[in-house]
Amino acid sequence: MKCPNCSHEETKVLDSRPAQDGMVIRRRRECIKCGFRFSTHEEMEILDLTVVKRDGTRQPYMREKIENGIHKAFEKRPLNREGFLELMSTIEQDIQRTNKEEITSKDIGNIVMKRIKARDQVAYIRFASVYRKFADVEEFVREAKKL
Repeated sequence: MKCPNCSHEETKVLDSRPAQDGMVIRRRRECIKCGFRFSTHEEMEILDLTVVKRDGTRQPYMREKIENGIHKAFEKRPLNREGFLELMSTIEQDIQRTNKEEITSKDIGNIVMKRIKARDQVAYIRFASVYRKFADVEEFVREAKKL
């Protein structure tokens, strides 16, 4: 881990603690060269998962796509960095629990919607309106009434 202060490549771990229900490790580090202290977060990564798109094409799982959708849904909504990381962690845990090498984008979208709905109904409506491609106001209103 490079020091963010001086870019020296040697740091030592001062403390490690579990975070977000034990799915993330928070490490307190110190640079060997300049003594600068900083924190890092280590979390599990989904590897070797293929996403089957609506049109049948396949592509590797890309966390960034979910992150971008969540950021858009929660724009100007109360979600801090820790809450965002926790939400991403629970979504990825749900994806991994499927225990499949391939998952449809529809299944991923449903997992994301379920988790967003439990956290913020406005963000849920925003995400659902894009994900489900609401054609008109009527669809939007029907989904809002379900809440």
